[in-house]
Parts: sequence; C-alpha cells; structure tokens
Amino acid sequence: MVKVVLDAFGGDNSPLAPIEGALEAIKLQEDLHVVLVGDETKINKILKDKKYNTSQISIIDAKDVITNDESPTVAIRQKPDSSIVKAFNYLKENDDAVALVSAGSTGAVLSGAFMKLGRIKGVSRPALCPILPTAKGGIVAICDTGANVECDSKNLVHFAIMANAYIKNNYGIMSPRVALLNVGTEDHKGDALRKETFEMLKSLPNINFVGNMEARELLSGDVDIVVCDGFSGNVLLKSTEGAILNLLGMLKSDIKSRFSSKIGYLFMKKTFKALKKTLDYNNYGGAVFLGCKKLIVKGHGSSKTKSFTECILQAFNMNKAEVVPNLEREIIEFNSNLNNEE
Repeated sequence: MVKVVLDAFGGDNSPLAPIEGALEAIKLQEDLHVVLVGDETKINKILKDKKYNTSQISIIDAKDVITNDESPTVAIRQKPDSSIVKAFNYLKENDDAVALVSAGSTGAVLSGAFMKLGRIKGVSRPALCPILPTAKGGIVAICDTGANVECDSKNLVHFAIMANAYIKNNYGIMSPRVALLNVGTEDHKGDALRKETFEMLKSLPNINFVGNMEARELLSGDVDIVVCDGFSGNVLLKSTEGAILNLLGMLKSDIKSRFSSKIGYLFMKKTFKALKKTLDYNNYGGAVFLGCKKLIVKGHGSSKTKSFTECILQAFNMNKAEVVPNLEREIIEFNSNLNNEE
C-alpha cells in the first residue's frame, strides 16, 4: 500500500475539498492509502456520512494551521501542532509514506520541505515545477516558479535536469524539448546569467535543448520544459494564468451582452466547454517541488475536490514512475561529469 500524506487543512476550501478529493482518489487506486492530517474531530465529522474503504484512510490529529499571513520559517518552528508540520514529520519518519500533498501556504510548504526533509544529495536548489496545457493538446512544465528568486547558471542547469527527469519518467515524453526563458530567441540574447546557462545547456548530451524562448510562446506546444529563475517563472506563470482567466471572462461577458452572440454560443457550446476544460488547472494536479528527498506536490490555494484528487494521483503516479531515484541518478551523473571536466 502506497501512502500519500495530505494536509487536510491547507487551502481555501479545506477541510471538505481535500477530504473529498482523497476519497475520490482511493476509489481510483486500490493500493493507495491517504493519511489525512488536521483536526481529527472535524475530519471525522465529514467522514461519518461518507462511504469508503476505511483501510485506505488514516488520520493524524493536528489542531493548528499555518496561514499565508505568517512568516513560513518562524511558523514551522513555532507551530509544531500545525497540519503542515505534522504532515512533514510523518513523511520524514515513515518509509512507506512516499509523498506529501498540500494546497496551503506555499512558503510553509517550501520551508517545511527544506527544514524537515532536505534536498537530494547533489541538488544545488530544489525548484517548483507546475504543468500547464498547450495549444497543441500537450503539456509544458515551468521550472522554477518561485522557490528561488536569485539563481546562478548551475541552479538553472539543475532545474533543467530535474524537470527533464520528471517529464520523461512521469509523462512518458522520452526526449522533452527544453527551452530557456529569455528576452529573445537568438542565441546571443539575454544577460550574463542567461548567456552562461545557454552555453551549459547546449553542451549537455542528455538534454534536448532547443534554445531560447520568449514568454509569449509558453503555450504554443513547441517546447515541453521552460527553464527560468523563480522570479521570472513566477511572473510568467501568474501572468499566463491571469490572461487565460480574463480571456474566458471577456468571452462570457460578450456572449451574455448580445443576442447574436447567444445564438452563436449555442452552435459552439461544445467547443467552449472543451476549451474551458483544457484550461482548467484543476485537471492538471499541482506544482511538484523537485529536488527533495521525497515527493512534494503543491496544489493551488483555491483547489477544489477535483484538483485534490489529481494532486494525490499525481503523487501516486510519480512514485510509481520512480521520479525521485531517477532524478537523483541524473543529477549525480551531471555533477560527476562536471567534476571530471574541471
């Protein structure tokens, strides 16, 4: 039985959405066990009216919660009875627990991962790697999107290696196309960091590096992985998500405002529904924190039941695909070759 630890009180819709998401996940995977961490009384109140296999659910009582308004590192130290701290403690202390899922404070999740778990040997810095849909029906990963605001070229190369191992092993894309986020597509573009990283990525034999990429090409479907520092990546991710939401909102308002648009909508209803489904982040799980000793999946703060289910199954499938050991092997190989060259 594979154990995934779930922060049942992380996120705007907790504890109902995380718990219902867990119950849906165990229906889909018979060898999945979800450890719910949070206020036991409140969890049991929700579970009492649900039908589920009780051998697939267990509870760790945690009366406290870390909010987005608190200093993450301080809260991790000063709130030992919080759901996220107890979830990390359980993950660290139990070999059969393979992953943690949370939609709570991003800072608390990242700080907890650093302070409680630690990074894989050889990884310079772990990185957040979310998945977005593309115009061609595929996916694109962005690595990093906020864990590391300031980076050097080695950090960015490690992000590429980790994301490459993740996409290859978890999504079956055998030779992911890796691009470097830059201000232009020409080889000579960018600042000193981007130029140095470009040359390093170009020299890697196991990375299918396709060159620089401008932000507007993110959802084109022409690349599978975008490598960037956490500051640029966070701006890229949030601006793209914001543009998508605003576009859908504009379409909805326009359709409602005119009779002719309403008539047109009737003919294109299936198309609009398919588009909305494709662009809905709830269908793509969460951002994986690559480089830690165990799997960490960070869901959106506004995650609903469907998203929690996807995040839990994402963690389950990543464990099955042996993402962590494969990632560790590739990092060791890169560092070994780098040392030999020096």
